[in-house]
Amino acid sequence: MAGVLDSVNQRTQLVGQNRLELLLFRLQGDQIYGINVFKVKEVLQCPKLTMMPQRHPVVRGVAHIRGGTIPILDMGMATGQMPVPEDKIDSCFVIITEYNRKTQGFLVSGVERIVNLNWEEMHPPPKASGRDNYLTAVTRLENRLIEIIDVEKILAEVAPSRDSVADEYIEQVRVPEEITHTVLVVDDSAVARRQIVHCMKAVGVEVVTKNDGRQALEYLRSLVADGSPIGDHLSLMISDVEMPEMDGYTLTTNCKNDPNLKDLYIMLHTSLSGVFNKAMVAKVGANDFMAKFSPDELAQKVNSILAEVAAMSAGS
Repeated sequence: MAGVLDSVNQRTQLVGQNRLELLLFRLQGDQIYGINVFKVKEVLQCPKLTMMPQRHPVVRGVAHIRGGTIPILDMGMATGQMPVPEDKIDSCFVIITEYNRKTQGFLVSGVERIVNLNWEEMHPPPKASGRDNYLTAVTRLENRLIEIIDVEKILAEVAPSRDSVADEYIEQVRVPEEITHTVLVVDDSAVARRQIVHCMKAVGVEVVTKNDGRQALEYLRSLVADGSPIGDHLSLMISDVEMPEMDGYTLTTNCKNDPNLKDLYIMLHTSLSGVFNKAMVAKVGANDFMAKFSPDELAQKVNSILAEVAAMSAGS
């Protein structure tokens, strides 16, 4: 186990060429689940938990770790499975993660190992699994199905945050009705897409959504197939980084290497807030990035970008 923990701590800075590393873990059964190592800060034996009054049932308590207090969520319970029995908690592990500018721990029964995969090997969940599943992707490894948990959905249910733009900002950033801006939003998480779309519509921007980088690239290429400039169709693309089939870095690289798409303004919008690699953003040629998810900041950022794009178009 020490080797697995050491590997997690060493590899959280990984950004690959359409590759990812998954930390594999179990809940209370034989099914194997995965979480991107890039979002993992630490893995440790479950520490002593302190109960909190009026806590959400999924939060089994808080732990005092390295000078901070971190909520510990029961991953199995959060995804509709049985909670870890009280007498088994001490033998469980906690995966400390950072999502959307917040740190939290997930209680799991066991940690397996780290595997290196290509995003092309990751696929959307089967449609038969329904819209209410807690998966963003699935893959196969050694003839076993690996399920990737939609952590953003869990957090939105356990600790919902405001996803609407504050009234005092709307008038400041609302796009004039006589100006039409269309933004492409690319994200594999239904929760994240809904949050961004809600924010964009509040400030008067039209939105098109795609679920992964491959879908987005095919859509973009279809827009310019007649030789028209991409700016005639879109003002901006907001893309997640982690997505099955094709990640946001690879999507950006493909766009910037395509003469018909290179002028598209691309902002990467990611939950990888604490360990986000600015050098990688520059390397792939993205125009900007920001960490998820602050509706007010996103609205202001998009407003600023659209003004910049409009000024560039007027000057060309």
